[in-house]
Amino acid sequence: MLAISFFTLLLLSVPVAFVLAITALLFIYTSDNTVLLSSYPLQFFGGLENYGLLALPLFILLGECMHEGGIARRLMAAAAACIGSVRGGLAYINLLANMMLASILGSTVAQVTIMARIAVPQMQQAGYRKDTAITITALGGLLAPIMPPSMLFIIYGVIAQISIGDLFLAGIVPGLLLSLAFLAIIGVLAKKHQYPYTEHQNSKQRCKALFQSLPAVMIPIIIIGCILGGIATPTEAAAIACIVSILVGKYIYKELHFAFIGPALIRAAQNAAVVLLLIAASHVFGWVITFENLPAQFADWIQQVTSSPPVFLFLVVLALLIMGMVMDPIPIIILVVPVLLPVAMDHYGINPFHFGVVLCLSLVLGLLTPPIGSALFVASSLSGIKAERIARLALPYLFAALAVIALLVLLPALSLVFIPSP
Repeated sequence: MLAISFFTLLLLSVPVAFVLAITALLFIYTSDNTVLLSSYPLQFFGGLENYGLLALPLFILLGECMHEGGIARRLMAAAAACIGSVRGGLAYINLLANMMLASILGSTVAQVTIMARIAVPQMQQAGYRKDTAITITALGGLLAPIMPPSMLFIIYGVIAQISIGDLFLAGIVPGLLLSLAFLAIIGVLAKKHQYPYTEHQNSKQRCKALFQSLPAVMIPIIIIGCILGGIATPTEAAAIACIVSILVGKYIYKELHFAFIGPALIRAAQNAAVVLLLIAASHVFGWVITFENLPAQFADWIQQVTSSPPVFLFLVVLALLIMGMVMDPIPIIILVVPVLLPVAMDHYGINPFHFGVVLCLSLVLGLLTPPIGSALFVASSLSGIKAERIARLALPYLFAALAVIALLVLLPALSLVFIPSP
Protein backbone atom coordinates (compact mmCIF):
# COMPACT_ATOMS: atom_id res chain seq x y z
CA MET A 1 0.00 0.00 0.00
CA LEU A 2 2.83 2.38 0.89
CA ALA A 3 4.63 1.69 -2.39
CA ILE A 4 1.50 2.04 -4.56
CA SER A 5 0.48 5.31 -2.89
CA PHE A 6 4.00 6.71 -3.11
CA PHE A 7 4.59 6.00 -6.81
CA THR A 8 1.04 6.99 -7.84
CA LEU A 9 1.48 10.42 -6.25
CA LEU A 10 4.89 10.81 -7.85
CA LEU A 11 3.46 9.99 -11.29
CA LEU A 12 0.80 12.65 -10.69
CA SER A 13 3.66 15.20 -10.24
CA VAL A 14 2.81 15.90 -6.61
CA PRO A 15 5.80 17.60 -4.87
CA VAL A 16 7.94 15.03 -3.08
CA ALA A 17 7.48 16.59 0.37
CA PHE A 18 3.69 16.26 0.05
CA VAL A 19 4.06 12.74 -1.36
CA LEU A 20 5.92 11.68 1.79
CA ALA A 21 3.47 13.37 4.17
CA ILE A 22 0.34 12.08 2.38
CA THR A 23 1.70 8.53 2.08
CA ALA A 24 2.34 8.49 5.83
CA LEU A 25 -1.24 9.63 6.48
CA LEU A 26 -2.66 6.99 4.11
CA PHE A 27 -0.73 4.29 5.90
CA ILE A 28 -2.07 5.42 9.27
CA TYR A 29 -5.68 5.29 8.00
CA THR A 30 -5.40 2.00 6.09
CA SER A 31 -3.64 0.23 8.96
CA ASP A 32 -6.38 1.29 11.44
CA ASN A 33 -3.71 2.84 13.66
CA THR A 34 -5.55 6.16 13.87
CA VAL A 35 -4.15 6.65 17.35
CA LEU A 36 -0.92 7.60 15.58
CA LEU A 37 -2.63 10.74 14.23
CA SER A 38 -2.11 12.45 17.58
CA SER A 39 1.66 11.98 17.15
CA TYR A 40 1.72 13.07 13.50
CA PRO A 41 2.26 16.84 14.09
CA LEU A 42 4.88 16.08 16.75
CA GLN A 43 6.79 13.79 14.38
CA PHE A 44 6.51 16.32 11.54
CA PHE A 45 8.03 19.21 13.47
CA GLY A 46 10.36 16.93 15.40
CA GLY A 47 12.25 16.31 12.16
CA LEU A 48 13.43 19.93 12.23
CA GLU A 49 14.67 19.93 15.83
CA ASN A 50 18.31 19.47 14.91
CA TYR A 51 21.04 22.05 15.40
CA GLY A 52 22.92 20.83 12.31
CA LEU A 53 20.09 21.98 10.05
CA LEU A 54 20.99 25.60 10.82
CA ALA A 55 24.01 25.16 8.55
CA LEU A 56 21.79 24.77 5.46
CA PRO A 57 20.43 28.35 5.15
CA LEU A 58 23.83 29.73 6.17
CA PHE A 59 25.69 27.92 3.38
CA ILE A 60 22.99 28.98 0.89
CA LEU A 61 23.46 32.59 2.06
CA LEU A 62 27.23 32.17 1.72
CA GLY A 63 26.78 31.25 -1.95
CA GLU A 64 24.71 34.40 -2.53
CA CYS A 65 27.37 36.60 -0.89
CA MET A 66 30.19 34.97 -2.84
CA HIS A 67 28.50 35.54 -6.18
CA GLU A 68 27.61 39.18 -5.55
CA GLY A 69 30.98 39.98 -3.94
CA GLY A 70 33.10 38.99 -6.95
CA ILE A 71 34.75 36.12 -5.12
CA ALA A 72 33.94 33.49 -7.77
CA ARG A 73 35.59 35.60 -10.48
CA ARG A 74 38.79 35.91 -8.42
CA LEU A 75 38.90 32.16 -7.93
CA MET A 76 38.71 31.72 -11.72
CA ALA A 77 41.64 34.13 -12.15
CA ALA A 78 43.65 32.27 -9.49
CA ALA A 79 43.06 28.96 -11.27
CA ALA A 80 44.26 30.54 -14.53
CA ALA A 81 47.45 31.74 -12.82
CA CYS A 82 48.13 28.23 -11.50
CA ILE A 83 47.60 26.44 -14.84
CA GLY A 84 49.68 28.60 -17.18
CA SER A 85 49.71 28.20 -20.96
CA VAL A 86 48.73 24.60 -21.80
CA ARG A 87 46.43 22.93 -24.34
CA GLY A 88 42.91 22.89 -22.93
CA GLY A 89 44.00 25.29 -20.21
CA LEU A 90 40.61 26.98 -19.85
CA ALA A 91 38.96 23.58 -19.37
CA TYR A 92 41.40 22.85 -16.53
CA ILE A 93 40.86 26.36 -15.15
CA ASN A 94 37.09 25.89 -15.23
CA LEU A 95 37.34 22.64 -13.27
CA LEU A 96 39.89 23.99 -10.75
CA ALA A 97 37.77 27.09 -10.13
CA ASN A 98 34.76 24.80 -9.66
CA MET A 99 36.75 22.75 -7.17
CA MET A 100 37.61 25.87 -5.13
CA LEU A 101 34.03 27.09 -5.36
CA ALA A 102 32.70 23.66 -4.36
CA SER A 103 34.56 23.91 -1.07
CA ILE A 104 32.49 27.01 -0.31
CA LEU A 105 29.04 26.69 -1.87
CA GLY A 106 27.99 23.06 -1.41
CA SER A 107 25.16 23.50 -3.96
CA THR A 108 25.35 22.18 -7.52
CA VAL A 109 22.61 24.44 -8.91
CA ALA A 110 24.17 27.58 -7.39
CA GLN A 111 27.61 26.60 -8.62
CA VAL A 112 26.55 25.79 -12.20
CA THR A 113 24.57 29.04 -12.35
CA ILE A 114 27.54 31.15 -11.21
CA MET A 115 30.19 29.40 -13.33
CA ALA A 116 28.01 29.41 -16.46
CA ARG A 117 28.01 33.21 -16.31
CA ILE A 118 31.76 33.45 -15.74
CA ALA A 119 33.49 30.53 -17.48
CA VAL A 120 31.38 29.73 -20.55
CA PRO A 121 31.75 33.16 -22.26
CA GLN A 122 35.53 33.08 -21.66
CA MET A 123 35.83 29.60 -23.13
CA GLN A 124 33.75 30.53 -26.18
CA GLN A 125 35.93 33.59 -26.83
CA ALA A 126 39.01 31.36 -26.64
CA GLY A 127 37.63 29.03 -29.35
CA TYR A 128 35.80 26.29 -27.41
CA ARG A 129 32.47 24.99 -28.65
CA LYS A 130 29.61 26.16 -26.45
CA ASP A 131 28.41 22.62 -25.75
CA THR A 132 31.90 21.62 -24.56
CA ALA A 133 32.17 24.69 -22.33
CA ILE A 134 28.78 24.18 -20.64
CA THR A 135 29.39 20.43 -20.20
CA ILE A 136 32.66 21.00 -18.33
CA THR A 137 30.98 23.70 -16.25
CA ALA A 138 28.11 21.34 -15.33
CA LEU A 139 30.58 18.56 -14.46
CA GLY A 140 32.46 20.94 -12.17
CA GLY A 141 29.17 21.51 -10.37
CA LEU A 142 29.09 17.82 -9.45
CA LEU A 143 31.95 18.49 -7.05
CA ALA A 144 29.72 20.69 -4.85
CA PRO A 145 27.81 17.82 -3.18
CA ILE A 146 31.09 16.02 -2.37
CA MET A 147 33.64 18.69 -1.45
CA PRO A 148 32.92 20.01 2.05
CA PRO A 149 30.72 21.83 2.91
CA SER A 150 27.99 19.82 1.22
CA MET A 151 24.23 20.09 1.56
CA LEU A 152 23.90 16.36 0.91
CA PHE A 153 26.36 15.67 3.73
CA ILE A 154 24.44 17.97 6.08
CA ILE A 155 21.14 16.24 5.34
CA TYR A 156 22.70 12.76 5.57
CA GLY A 157 24.41 13.68 8.85
CA VAL A 158 21.15 14.94 10.34
CA ILE A 159 19.20 11.82 9.34
CA ALA A 160 22.03 9.43 10.31
CA GLN A 161 22.65 11.36 13.56
CA ILE A 162 26.42 11.48 13.08
CA SER A 163 28.92 14.33 13.24
CA ILE A 164 28.52 16.63 10.23
CA GLY A 165 32.03 17.99 10.81
CA ASP A 166 33.55 14.51 10.55
CA LEU A 167 31.39 13.82 7.50
CA PHE A 168 32.87 16.91 5.84
CA LEU A 169 36.33 15.53 6.56
CA ALA A 170 35.34 12.17 5.05
CA GLY A 171 34.50 13.92 1.78
CA ILE A 172 37.93 15.53 1.25
CA VAL A 173 39.79 12.59 -0.31
CA PRO A 174 36.82 11.36 -2.44
CA GLY A 175 36.31 14.93 -3.67
CA LEU A 176 39.97 15.21 -4.65
CA LEU A 177 39.86 11.80 -6.37
CA LEU A 178 36.81 12.85 -8.39
CA SER A 179 38.53 16.11 -9.35
CA LEU A 180 41.68 14.27 -10.47
CA ALA A 181 39.59 11.82 -12.51
CA PHE A 182 37.86 14.71 -14.29
CA LEU A 183 41.20 16.47 -14.90
CA ALA A 184 42.58 13.26 -16.45
CA ILE A 185 39.60 13.02 -18.81
CA ILE A 186 40.06 16.66 -19.83
CA GLY A 187 43.73 15.91 -20.59
CA VAL A 188 42.78 13.06 -22.92
CA LEU A 189 39.99 14.98 -24.66
CA ALA A 190 42.10 18.15 -24.98
CA LYS A 191 44.68 16.22 -26.99
CA LYS A 192 42.07 14.33 -29.02
CA HIS A 193 39.94 17.36 -29.95
CA GLN A 194 42.78 19.91 -30.05
CA TYR A 195 41.43 22.27 -27.39
CA PRO A 196 42.94 25.80 -27.63
CA TYR A 197 45.98 26.87 -25.60
CA THR A 198 45.45 29.41 -22.84
CA GLU A 199 46.85 32.90 -23.12
CA HIS A 200 50.35 33.22 -21.71
CA GLN A 201 50.70 35.23 -18.48
CA ASN A 202 53.95 36.72 -17.26
CA SER A 203 55.10 36.42 -13.66
CA LYS A 204 53.72 39.84 -12.70
CA GLN A 205 50.22 38.98 -13.99
CA ARG A 206 50.21 35.64 -12.20
CA CYS A 207 51.36 37.15 -8.92
CA LYS A 208 48.69 39.85 -9.16
CA ALA A 209 45.90 37.29 -9.79
CA LEU A 210 47.07 35.08 -6.93
CA PHE A 211 47.40 38.04 -4.56
CA GLN A 212 43.88 39.28 -5.40
CA SER A 213 42.46 35.79 -4.82
CA LEU A 214 43.93 35.41 -1.31
CA PRO A 215 40.88 36.86 0.50
CA ALA A 216 38.61 34.55 -1.54
CA VAL A 217 40.76 31.48 -0.84
CA MET A 218 40.65 32.30 2.88
CA ILE A 219 36.94 31.45 3.04
CA PRO A 220 37.24 27.65 2.47
CA ILE A 221 40.33 27.66 4.69
CA ILE A 222 38.29 29.29 7.46
CA ILE A 223 35.47 26.75 7.07
CA ILE A 224 37.67 23.65 7.07
CA GLY A 225 40.16 25.09 9.59
CA CYS A 226 37.47 25.95 12.13
CA ILE A 227 35.97 22.46 11.87
CA LEU A 228 39.30 20.61 11.89
CA GLY A 229 40.69 22.68 14.76
CA GLY A 230 37.59 22.22 16.88
CA ILE A 231 37.13 25.99 16.96
CA ALA A 232 33.60 25.92 15.57
CA THR A 233 30.85 23.55 14.52
CA PRO A 234 29.89 23.44 10.80
CA THR A 235 26.98 25.77 11.59
CA GLU A 236 29.21 28.28 13.36
CA ALA A 237 31.86 27.98 10.62
CA ALA A 238 29.17 28.78 8.01
CA ALA A 239 28.11 31.87 9.96
CA ILE A 240 31.73 33.05 10.25
CA ALA A 241 32.29 32.43 6.52
CA CYS A 242 29.18 34.48 5.68
CA ILE A 243 30.48 37.44 7.69
CA VAL A 244 33.94 37.14 6.12
CA SER A 245 32.50 36.94 2.57
CA ILE A 246 30.40 40.07 3.17
CA LEU A 247 33.42 41.98 4.52
CA VAL A 248 35.64 40.79 1.65
CA GLY A 249 33.05 41.68 -1.01
CA LYS A 250 32.27 45.06 0.55
CA TYR A 251 35.63 46.40 1.73
CA ILE A 252 38.30 44.51 -0.24
CA TYR A 253 36.76 43.83 -3.66
CA LYS A 254 34.24 46.71 -3.26
CA GLU A 255 31.62 44.91 -5.37
CA LEU A 256 29.08 44.05 -2.66
CA HIS A 257 26.51 46.64 -1.56
CA PHE A 258 24.54 46.37 1.67
CA ALA A 259 21.29 46.82 -0.29
CA PHE A 260 21.93 43.27 -1.53
CA ILE A 261 21.69 41.75 1.96
CA GLY A 262 17.88 41.91 2.27
CA PRO A 263 17.07 40.14 -1.04
CA ALA A 264 19.87 37.62 -0.37
CA LEU A 265 18.36 36.72 3.02
CA ILE A 266 14.93 36.24 1.39
CA ARG A 267 16.34 33.99 -1.37
CA ALA A 268 18.33 31.94 1.16
CA ALA A 269 15.22 31.52 3.34
CA GLN A 270 13.08 30.46 0.37
CA ASN A 271 15.61 27.90 -0.86
CA ALA A 272 16.21 26.55 2.64
CA ALA A 273 12.46 26.26 3.30
CA VAL A 274 12.05 23.86 0.37
CA VAL A 275 14.73 21.54 1.76
CA LEU A 276 13.50 21.82 5.37
CA LEU A 277 9.94 20.91 4.35
CA LEU A 278 11.35 17.82 2.64
CA ILE A 279 13.25 16.86 5.79
CA ALA A 280 10.19 17.35 8.04
CA ALA A 281 8.02 15.22 5.75
CA SER A 282 10.72 12.57 5.52
CA HIS A 283 10.87 12.31 9.30
CA VAL A 284 7.20 11.38 9.35
CA PHE A 285 7.71 8.94 6.47
CA GLY A 286 10.69 7.36 8.24
CA TRP A 287 8.60 7.02 11.40
CA VAL A 288 5.96 5.10 9.42
CA ILE A 289 8.61 2.92 7.74
CA THR A 290 10.06 2.04 11.14
CA PHE A 291 6.60 1.23 12.46
CA GLU A 292 6.12 -1.08 9.46
CA ASN A 293 9.45 -2.78 10.38
CA LEU A 294 10.72 -2.30 6.83
CA PRO A 295 14.46 -2.02 7.72
CA ALA A 296 14.38 -5.43 9.42
CA GLN A 297 12.51 -7.00 6.49
CA PHE A 298 14.99 -5.53 4.03
CA ALA A 299 17.91 -6.75 6.14
CA ASP A 300 16.54 -10.28 6.10
CA TRP A 301 16.13 -10.18 2.31
CA ILE A 302 19.53 -8.66 1.49
CA GLN A 303 21.33 -11.13 3.77
CA GLN A 304 19.90 -13.94 1.69
CA VAL A 305 21.38 -12.29 -1.43
CA THR A 306 24.90 -11.63 -0.10
CA SER A 307 26.95 -11.61 3.08
CA SER A 308 29.78 -9.52 1.57
CA PRO A 309 29.96 -5.80 2.53
CA PRO A 310 31.47 -4.73 -0.85
CA VAL A 311 28.79 -6.65 -2.79
CA PHE A 312 26.11 -5.04 -0.60
CA LEU A 313 27.57 -1.60 -1.35
CA PHE A 314 27.72 -2.29 -5.08
CA LEU A 315 24.04 -3.31 -5.01
CA VAL A 316 23.24 -0.09 -3.14
CA VAL A 317 25.22 1.96 -5.70
CA LEU A 318 23.33 0.30 -8.56
CA ALA A 319 19.97 1.05 -6.92
CA LEU A 320 21.00 4.66 -6.24
CA LEU A 321 22.14 5.19 -9.84
CA ILE A 322 18.73 4.01 -11.09
CA MET A 323 16.85 6.14 -8.54
CA GLY A 324 19.05 9.13 -9.36
CA MET A 325 17.83 9.06 -12.96
CA VAL A 326 14.27 9.88 -11.90
CA MET A 327 14.60 11.72 -8.55
CA ASP A 328 16.71 14.48 -7.01
CA PRO A 329 19.40 13.43 -4.49
CA ILE A 330 17.85 15.05 -1.41
CA PRO A 331 14.56 13.07 -1.52
CA ILE A 332 16.52 9.88 -2.18
CA ILE A 333 18.74 10.44 0.87
CA ILE A 334 15.65 11.13 2.93
CA LEU A 335 13.98 7.94 1.70
CA VAL A 336 16.80 5.40 1.75
CA VAL A 337 18.99 6.35 4.71
CA PRO A 338 16.49 5.27 7.41
CA VAL A 339 16.17 1.90 5.61
CA LEU A 340 19.70 1.18 4.39
CA LEU A 341 21.96 2.67 7.07
CA PRO A 342 20.84 0.38 9.93
CA VAL A 343 21.35 -2.62 7.63
CA ALA A 344 24.79 -1.40 6.51
CA MET A 345 25.97 -0.78 10.09
CA ASP A 346 24.35 -3.64 12.01
CA HIS A 347 24.55 -6.47 9.48
CA TYR A 348 27.61 -5.58 7.39
CA GLY A 349 29.73 -3.53 9.80
CA ILE A 350 30.07 -0.62 7.35
CA ASN A 351 31.25 2.70 8.80
CA PRO A 352 28.41 5.29 8.59
CA PHE A 353 30.82 7.96 7.27
CA HIS A 354 32.07 5.65 4.53
CA PHE A 355 28.50 4.67 3.66
CA GLY A 356 27.49 8.34 3.50
CA VAL A 357 30.32 9.25 1.13
CA VAL A 358 29.55 6.34 -1.23
CA LEU A 359 25.84 7.14 -1.13
CA CYS A 360 26.28 10.86 -1.85
CA LEU A 361 28.86 10.28 -4.60
CA SER A 362 26.54 7.76 -6.29
CA LEU A 363 23.66 10.25 -6.16
CA VAL A 364 25.84 13.01 -7.61
CA LEU A 365 25.85 11.21 -10.97
CA GLY A 366 22.07 11.51 -11.13
CA LEU A 367 22.45 15.29 -11.27
CA LEU A 368 23.78 14.97 -14.83
CA THR A 369 21.73 12.05 -16.16
CA PRO A 370 18.34 12.25 -17.89
CA PRO A 371 15.45 12.46 -17.38
CA ILE A 372 15.50 14.49 -14.12
CA GLY A 373 19.12 15.60 -13.52
CA SER A 374 18.91 19.14 -12.07
CA ALA A 375 22.45 20.15 -13.08
CA LEU A 376 21.76 18.89 -16.59
CA PHE A 377 18.67 21.03 -17.07
CA VAL A 378 20.12 24.10 -15.33
CA ALA A 379 23.09 23.90 -17.73
CA SER A 380 20.74 23.38 -20.68
CA SER A 381 18.49 26.32 -19.79
CA LEU A 382 21.45 28.66 -19.19
CA SER A 383 23.21 27.75 -22.45
CA GLY A 384 20.43 26.83 -24.86
CA ILE A 385 22.19 23.52 -25.59
CA LYS A 386 19.94 20.44 -25.58
CA ALA A 387 20.11 18.38 -22.38
CA GLU A 388 20.67 15.20 -24.43
CA ARG A 389 23.77 16.71 -26.03
CA ILE A 390 25.26 17.71 -22.66
CA ALA A 391 24.54 14.24 -21.23
CA ARG A 392 26.26 12.60 -24.22
CA LEU A 393 29.38 14.76 -23.88
CA ALA A 394 29.49 14.03 -20.15
CA LEU A 395 29.65 10.23 -20.57
CA PRO A 396 33.49 9.87 -20.30
CA TYR A 397 33.45 11.86 -17.07
CA LEU A 398 30.57 9.82 -15.63
CA PHE A 399 32.47 6.58 -16.33
CA ALA A 400 35.49 8.07 -14.54
CA ALA A 401 33.23 8.91 -11.57
CA LEU A 402 31.99 5.30 -11.50
CA ALA A 403 35.61 4.14 -11.30
CA VAL A 404 36.14 6.43 -8.28
CA ILE A 405 33.02 5.00 -6.60
CA ALA A 406 34.29 1.44 -7.18
CA LEU A 407 37.63 2.41 -5.66
CA LEU A 408 35.93 3.85 -2.56
CA VAL A 409 33.78 0.73 -2.15
CA LEU A 410 36.84 -1.53 -2.25
CA LEU A 411 39.06 0.78 -0.15
CA PRO A 412 36.94 2.25 2.68
CA ALA A 413 40.04 3.79 4.30
CA LEU A 414 40.12 6.45 1.55
CA SER A 415 37.06 8.13 3.02
CA LEU A 416 38.22 7.77 6.64
CA VAL A 417 41.70 9.32 6.36
CA PHE A 418 40.93 12.57 8.17
CA ILE A 419 38.34 11.29 10.65
CA PRO A 420 39.73 11.17 14.21
CA SER A 421 39.92 7.72 15.78
CA PRO A 422 37.21 7.11 18.41
